[in-house]
Amino acid sequence: METDLVDGVGTGPVPGHIRERVGQARVARLATVRDDGRPHIVPVTFALDGDILVSAIDQKPKRTNDLLRLRNIEKNPAVTLLTDDYDDDWSRLWWVRLDGTASVLRSEPARSAAIRPLLDKYVQYRETPPAGPAVLMQIRSWTWWSWS
Repeated sequence: METDLVDGVGTGPVPGHIRERVGQARVARLATVRDDGRPHIVPVTFALDGDILVSAIDQKPKRTNDLLRLRNIEKNPAVTLLTDDYDDDWSRLWWVRLDGTASVLRSEPARSAAIRPLLDKYVQYRETPPAGPAVLMQIRSWTWWSWS
C-alpha cells in the first residue's frame, strides 16, 4: 500500500494507524453547505464502519430538532468531517479530514440499525440511545497529516 504525501499531507490508500486514530477519536467537526454556499460546522460524536461514518441527533439540549445540518444535507449531500488531536507536545499533533456524501435516515428500522456502531463506541448511548435522525456519510476521500 503506497500513500501519496504532498507537503506532509497524506492521500491515497489509508494506513491502518490513520483509520485507528479516526475510529478512536471521541469528537469531530462536521461541515455541511448552507443554501448560500457558506459552510456550517458543528461538533459531533460519530462512529466509523469501514468507509461509512455514522452520527445521530441525540437528546442533548438543542434549541430545535429541525437542525440546520440535517436541512443542509437534504439539500446538498456534500460533507466534510475533521477530527484531530492537539497536544502541547507538537510531535503528537495529527488531523484527518474525511470528504464524502451524506444522507439523513429518519425512518425505522434503518435508523436504529445505522446507530448501532454509536452504541458500541459511547457508553452514554448504550444508556440512552440517540432518538433523532441518523446521518450516514459515505467517505469518498481521506486526507491526513501528523507530525510523525
